[in-house]
Amino acid sequence: MNTPSSLEALIEALRCLPGVGPKSAQRMAYHLLQRDKPGALRLAHSLGSAVENLRHCAKCNSFSEEEVCVLCSSGKRDDSLLCVVEMPADLLMMEQTQCYRGMYFVLMGRLSPLDGVVARDLPLDRLIRRAQEQSCEVILATNFTVEGEATAHYLATLLRAQGIKVSRIARGLPVGGELEHVDSGTLAQAVLERREVRE
Repeated sequence: MNTPSSLEALIEALRCLPGVGPKSAQRMAYHLLQRDKPGALRLAHSLGSAVENLRHCAKCNSFSEEEVCVLCSSGKRDDSLLCVVEMPADLLMMEQTQCYRGMYFVLMGRLSPLDGVVARDLPLDRLIRRAQEQSCEVILATNFTVEGEATAHYLATLLRAQGIKVSRIARGLPVGGELEHVDSGTLAQAVLERREVRE
């Protein structure tokens, strides 16, 4: 049986999503068309609107509908701190902690030579310019993956060469975690990054 061309195009379009193979894309397409047409129309409208209206913030490089996002426009942020994260989702997680009141810069990726992502693919010139303009401490908050660690190391070298103060978020045990359930690498890092107990 031949699949209608518009259905085939929808299935193929859904495959651009990460982790979505041909079978998953097909299931999604059938579900949207058969069981949730209003949802399909809402999805199409929202996607079109997002593509048309969103851009990168001129300061932090996250997504924004304005030239400068709300967070960067706020006068209540500490501009002596600049936290570098990989993706906008990481920025949202940092904000949810409610312990950081500085500014951000979103790389929109990380160094990953195996995936073809090298330094020139990241907005590093903009990051350096922003750090120099703010005369701030840069806090590297990339993920603790091989790629995230490589990115943090590369950025630290690059920024320190410009005379910029650089720090890295600490690694260690999760809150509520028990030692017997923690992997040895995390435990070793927690021991190495221990700090003095003060009254």
